[in-house]
Amino acid sequence: MNVPPLVDIGPLMSASHGSPVSPARRQVSDALNEACGTWGFFRITGHGIDPALLRKLDGQARNFFARSDEEKSQVAMAKAGSAWRGWFPVGAELTSGRPDRKEGLYIGTELPSDDPRVLAQLPLHGPNLFPDHPDGLGPAAIDWMEAVTEVGHAIMSGLAIALGLDPHWFATHLTADPTVLFRIFRYPPDTRPPDGPAPATDADAHPNAATPPAWGVAEHTDYGLLTLLAQDDSGGLEVRVADGWVKVPAEPGVMVCNLGDMLEAITAGRYRSTLHRVRNTSGRSRLSFPLFFDPSWDAQVRPLPITADDPATPPTTSARWDGADPAAWSGTYGQYLTAKVARVFPELFSSVGP
Repeated sequence: MNVPPLVDIGPLMSASHGSPVSPARRQVSDALNEACGTWGFFRITGHGIDPALLRKLDGQARNFFARSDEEKSQVAMAKAGSAWRGWFPVGAELTSGRPDRKEGLYIGTELPSDDPRVLAQLPLHGPNLFPDHPDGLGPAAIDWMEAVTEVGHAIMSGLAIALGLDPHWFATHLTADPTVLFRIFRYPPDTRPPDGPAPATDADAHPNAATPPAWGVAEHTDYGLLTLLAQDDSGGLEVRVADGWVKVPAEPGVMVCNLGDMLEAITAGRYRSTLHRVRNTSGRSRLSFPLFFDPSWDAQVRPLPITADDPATPPTTSARWDGADPAAWSGTYGQYLTAKVARVFPELFSSVGP
């Protein structure tokens, strides 16, 4: 197989709470188990999300990104303080220590200003910064987040079954109140070779970068449990496999899911968090819509109660790309994520404190 596997999760989406594990759900769980133990990536159908939601979100996002940086800066991330929400320009986000060739809008679960977590100034908690124009972007983003969050819960129930746990184990112990972060990214087109010289001028270059980055996002893995991605038809996402890089197709109605470091850690390597990267060679702007479905903020990160006899793929033994050991972390997920985000936006982190 030269592309990540395609999994129809319909039986997981339609299952009622407390219902017995049907053969159809078991079959989906087996497919997820295989994909998570080999690829760490899979493509999703049967999610049941109305295509009109993505069309509306895409249109509103393109309207926003087409505006001047001056106008977009009215919702700049610096204005959200420790909530870390809002717009950032091309080159302002770092991946593996390198500026990305993309701009974006950071969004999270909508919280009112009098929420106790906001009053306590918990990082990544607070009201979203949505633009006044287009005024439909905020509602479209919230509607999409709610729909995709349900997909995240369904997939985690399938993984629980695959790991020999109760279908609601994750919802009970780890994701009762999931940390949900959503991003809307625009990747300018790039026709340069990945390691070639930069042009003499580039309006999309970050002013602090000596040479503008060629990769939209450099190779990396994600932090948490699941990344659920919708994208336009431009392509550009690649995933690392044993013998090189594989392009992930951009298909109408098909979402892409990849696993994060935390899921690799708590499964003791049975499931893989896989390197991936993005480069937009389509000749036009590429939009992507990743939602990160992660443990509850206060959840203690511990190994899952599974054994070698459970129906899961055997642990992997190869060293990680970055030399890190995600399983070495102890503490809450919120502490873990705060430390990670500080590396992505160091200037913002220094302005709001640890």
